[in-house]
Amino acid sequence: MASTNQSPEFLAAQKKYLEAYSDEEKVFALEEMMKFMPKHKAGEGIRANLKSRYKALKEEIQNKVRQKKSTARKPGIKKEGVQIALIGLSGAGKSSLLASLTNASPLISNQLFTTKSPALGALRYQGILFQIIDMPAINYQNFDLGLVNTADILLIIISSLQELEQINPFIIKAPGKRIIIFNKSDLLSQEEKRKISSFLQSKKYNSILISAKLKESLDELKNKLVENSGIIRVYTKQPGQPHDLNPVILKPETTAEELAKKLFPRNILVKEIRITGPSSKFPNQQVGLEHQLKDKDIVEFHVR
Repeated sequence: MASTNQSPEFLAAQKKYLEAYSDEEKVFALEEMMKFMPKHKAGEGIRANLKSRYKALKEEIQNKVRQKKSTARKPGIKKEGVQIALIGLSGAGKSSLLASLTNASPLISNQLFTTKSPALGALRYQGILFQIIDMPAINYQNFDLGLVNTADILLIIISSLQELEQINPFIIKAPGKRIIIFNKSDLLSQEEKRKISSFLQSKKYNSILISAKLKESLDELKNKLVENSGIIRVYTKQPGQPHDLNPVILKPETTAEELAKKLFPRNILVKEIRITGPSSKFPNQQVGLEHQLKDKDIVEFHVR
């Protein structure tokens, strides 16, 4: 991102705004940006833009609060980042996987139906926030089909191939991407692992064998989550400087123009864009506003 003579405090607050997942985080970051915004006349347009954004966001939050009060619904889970639902039968190891992937401390027991309501955990990996929900067993009365239908990724946890037949009828209409997790691989022989892997591959399932208990193959699983996240990470940089370490999270097929609108106030004119990364034909390629960005692109804006 090109320099606009702002203070380090303003740039740090701007980074928080770009990385924010919730409206509340964005409001806090905007307040910080306005606090450290230069007071000189040249910054009047930027100050006006920030205040307009702040006012609109506050109104949006208030409207959401009023809507929740008027609908008299049971409190749900607010979706943040890439939402993942852990699906499976009782005893498959969903809670153990949640504990292994996140800092959550769910109740883990050999008794059936230990998880009686959805349990939340958060995983930050390669610049992406994953919201992981440990669901009650699919054959338990508190299983929430609504959450399954809104999740971006379904992690289907099994400890035997037969469990797939019991699980599939519950998730037929769920639109999220599916990853089959064969858990408890530490209890299998090498020959059993080979046969299970061969079967899953023959069905062209997106799958992996892990041991949540021993934390085996969890890095491979995390990489699968990134691959199936449905988002791209784009890094911005100032001319002549290294790129920012924290990516901007975007939807696939986002254009350079859409990124510019996210980064700059309306009165800032983009005069040149250069790309280094998967979407460029060569490093530091000059592109137009309609250029579609790809995961791990580095984007340099020249503005005036």
